[in-house]
Amino acid sequence: MVKNGSWCPDWRRHAADYCQTCDRFQKANTSKGKKFGMMIQIQEPKFPWDIAHIDWVTSLPPGGDSSFDVCLVSVDRYRKTPTFLPCHICDTAMDTAMIIWNRVISHTGLFQHIISDRDPKFTSALLTNLHNVFGTKLSFSTGYHPQNDGLEERMIQNLENMSRRFCNYGIEFKDSDCFTHD
Repeated sequence: MVKNGSWCPDWRRHAADYCQTCDRFQKANTSKGKKFGMMIQIQEPKFPWDIAHIDWVTSLPPGGDSSFDVCLVSVDRYRKTPTFLPCHICDTAMDTAMIIWNRVISHTGLFQHIISDRDPKFTSALLTNLHNVFGTKLSFSTGYHPQNDGLEERMIQNLENMSRRFCNYGIEFKDSDCFTHD
């Protein structure tokens, strides 16, 4: 309305009121306030992909060529760069390890440290043995408890916000499609 030369008194207040009452905008936003609880200081990484945060987003509607219904989120602590990998809920620990190996480690190099919540896929004997062979350290955090800085949880919030705003259930995405995260 300002662009085409029209004049409206208090247009800023009207715009702010609209944003506050817009149902779609309010549902898509998440709280950015300070989390409660004590935070444990995590060591600072020395180089990219030195420390990786890994978590899953579950209960997604099936999508893509292979009907993926889970998203594996891997975040580089050094650069805060996320990688979103489509998966299936029925993937085994071996499948998950191969996805991480083929889609993350083969491009970034081996992690020195992985931070993840106590997910069953990471507590399996297979991944524990893989970490022992590679010489990496797997650190567990408690789900829904702010013991670390919540880096992967913030990236998951961003992914969910992008999905809610830009994805419709009728849209089909190819397996090769990826999000641009800024």
